[in-house]
Amino acid sequence: MSRIEGIYALWLREFKVFTRERSRVVTSIFTPILWIFVFGGGLGSAVDIGGVNYQVFIYPGILAMSVLFTSVFFGTYIVWDRKIDILKEVLVAPLSRTSIFVGKVLGGCTDSMLQAFIMLLISFALGVYLSPSALLMAILLLFLLALSLVSTGLIIGSLMESPEGFNMIVSFLVFPLFLLSGALFPLDNLPFWLRAMTYIDPVTYGVDGLRTVIIGVSQFPLYVDLGVLAAFAAAMFTLGTRAFERMK
Repeated sequence: MSRIEGIYALWLREFKVFTRERSRVVTSIFTPILWIFVFGGGLGSAVDIGGVNYQVFIYPGILAMSVLFTSVFFGTYIVWDRKIDILKEVLVAPLSRTSIFVGKVLGGCTDSMLQAFIMLLISFALGVYLSPSALLMAILLLFLLALSLVSTGLIIGSLMESPEGFNMIVSFLVFPLFLLSGALFPLDNLPFWLRAMTYIDPVTYGVDGLRTVIIGVSQFPLYVDLGVLAAFAAAMFTLGTRAFERMK
């Protein structure tokens, strides 16, 4: 088996698991829609930020949220594979640990990006129309975010022995990442301590980049958002390959 064939086989397995779990797909889309149309619509009836309707303002943040939760929780499949001994069969296959990690990452990114594409279609319901260049840039930002967060989830999954332990650790991670990202509020005029925390949150740069290309509102230059996300993705991918090499 060649390296490419092995990576493809791992990706295909993850993709088939995703498509067979229709309830998972529906619930992962329902929650972001609820945030946009119920939470955003409720506050949007009374609040606007810089002349932008609140519902439209949080839309890029909810896009990032859908990728964040789906990507990080993808790591739970490593834990379940270990429990049902599928992971042993994968690890003894004539594939390098790096190839196994790449196949898993591509599978997780595919799952996240499919949901992101569905969420991008919701922009029409909000009256937000993306140019082809803006759409391509949004896809690039979402992919970098998915790549880094899937890698993060797999790193955590490679270290955990039980799904319960994984869910506990990840819950402590994803909610601060989301709430501190500026997805629900602008970063201007925040207290110093809170602004400092938002600046060290990598998801902040994904939200800001998406907000820049979708509605033209930004806190940082777009090249800063892209640079931080690319560096974060490279760091998590590198750490993930090393974590898989040491995994038993």
